[in-house]
Amino acid sequence: MSVILIADDEARIRRLVSDFLKREGHTVLEAGDGEEALRCIHAAQPAVDLAILDVMMPKLDGFALLRVLRAEDATQSLPVMMLTARAEDNDQLLGLETGADDYVTKPFSPLVLVARVRNLLGRVNKKPGGSEIFGPLEINEKRREVKIDGEPIELTPKEYELLIYFKNNKSIALSRESVLNSVWGYDYFGDLRTVDTHVKKLRAKLGACGTMIETVRGYGYRFEG
Repeated sequence: MSVILIADDEARIRRLVSDFLKREGHTVLEAGDGEEALRCIHAAQPAVDLAILDVMMPKLDGFALLRVLRAEDATQSLPVMMLTARAEDNDQLLGLETGADDYVTKPFSPLVLVARVRNLLGRVNKKPGGSEIFGPLEINEKRREVKIDGEPIELTPKEYELLIYFKNNKSIALSRESVLNSVWGYDYFGDLRTVDTHVKKLRAKLGACGTMIETVRGYGYRFEG
């Protein structure tokens, strides 16, 4: 699995995040301030695969540390998730413009944070050529191509969009309403049965891989590749 650094001046937050990440099989490093985090990243062997940085840290805050990481050749492409109690849009905009890959606002659900970590690592660990691998299922967004065991499968445009939406929100429970709004659009006048019908057809075309789209009873669906 991956080596992940959690940098936060609150020990309680570090323990909480660390415990959940370790359950996923990750190796977790902890730092209580920005300077310690930078030392950990430089010294880590093997290299850190993802850094989760609190914005309001002493000595070197999250934004300042992010700028340092993006300025260094060895860490300029390191995936970084910002973690903060500040919810202002300007803070999020600054983090993303500075080079953050994701932004999570406190208070947060540890399960959702772990899912977003999984998604972020999945995006940066793509195979050359843009493919993402989920067991026998291969998805290449650049080519708009889906394969199972190396064999292309034919999906309608809407089935493809549905699969991509599930894949991009891996391990997150998605309500039927959110799927309908995201894939069909807010101005779509159909009902929720549209989602169920398309999921049924998509599962059929995916064959055994169709079980990756799990039903969340009374709510919607979750993709577990």
